[in-house]
Amino acid sequence: MENVTDPFLALRSSIRTRADADEFSGVVLVRRGDEVLSETVVGRASRRWPVPITAAIRFDVASITKLFTSVAALRLVGDGRLALDTRIADVLDLAGTTIPPQVTVRHLLTHTSGIADDADEEADEDYADLFVDVPCYRVVEIADTLPFFAHKPPVFAPGQGCRYCNAGYQLVGLAVERISGVRFRDFVRENVFGPAGMARSGFFWRQDDVPDLAEGWDPASPADPGRGGWRQNLYSYPPIGDAAGGAQMTAADLIGFLQALRAGRLLNADLTAAFLTPQVKHHERDGHEIWYGFGLEFDLDAGGAVRSYYKDGINAGASAIIRHYPGPDLDVAVLSNSERGAWPVIDEVHDAVRALHPDVGESGF
Repeated sequence: MENVTDPFLALRSSIRTRADADEFSGVVLVRRGDEVLSETVVGRASRRWPVPITAAIRFDVASITKLFTSVAALRLVGDGRLALDTRIADVLDLAGTTIPPQVTVRHLLTHTSGIADDADEEADEDYADLFVDVPCYRVVEIADTLPFFAHKPPVFAPGQGCRYCNAGYQLVGLAVERISGVRFRDFVRENVFGPAGMARSGFFWRQDDVPDLAEGWDPASPADPGRGGWRQNLYSYPPIGDAAGGAQMTAADLIGFLQALRAGRLLNADLTAAFLTPQVKHHERDGHEIWYGFGLEFDLDAGGAVRSYYKDGINAGASAIIRHYPGPDLDVAVLSNSERGAWPVIDEVHDAVRALHPDVGESGF
């Protein structure tokens, strides 16, 4: 029987209720250091077969992958092989594109480059629409994404704004490959996942027989007559992840990444501090500010103190967040194999944390 004094008891009950109503399938993990404060594992890893989700199941973490791209680039910075203020055009051949020559690695990592995106999330463009005319299975290498954005006009001049941009991270991924001479996925596996102890993380081909890999499913659109039930994300996403999204891992590995980062196992002291420091203000709402860092997003209170930092991800068949609350020293991971599944649960987790630690404030998104 569960301890009635457990502060996360009601949270787990609510998550199970959502699972029973087919509203959430995934894993919710709350840890302080090595101590598991709450873990909820519910739902199915596949909708074709009755395969239950376990803590060992790996999920697509969508744009959370950008954190690993950033650390990969910063490892090259720490080795003296790249600089944050290096112009990306000095690393990559971008002749004939509309990418301004003044764009730097720093601009790309902090979403201040102003380059056009493949699918502009802040304008509510749908990433899946990219594959209406270009089959998703043809987008395998990072360079294959260039036609989606490299010839669009910039949104603003470099450094003159802040707008979330997937394409910027694709360019950083290409720079990692060019400088290291190693394919991006292999570089991340050896230089990020390995040192962080993320033994169950990787970039897996979705058509391969990879064990313990959740399939992504979403309710079929009402606009598609006769297509009831759920639909797998086979045609909404490339078959393997890249520098902007699509890595797969367990909730424990995801929290392990943040803990390894804070412990200095991935970057030197100066770069670790920089990674954990807000860099550019993105927006302000209801008395708090959201700032972007080198991949992370920071929720600041009215006095400028960091209440939490996080990175979330969303794509067809995937929604997730990794979040750290510095005050109570809590790490939270929510992973789901549906596009909308994680978001109500993320809010409920935050409310549970806030009930114990009111200073964490509103959700912050």
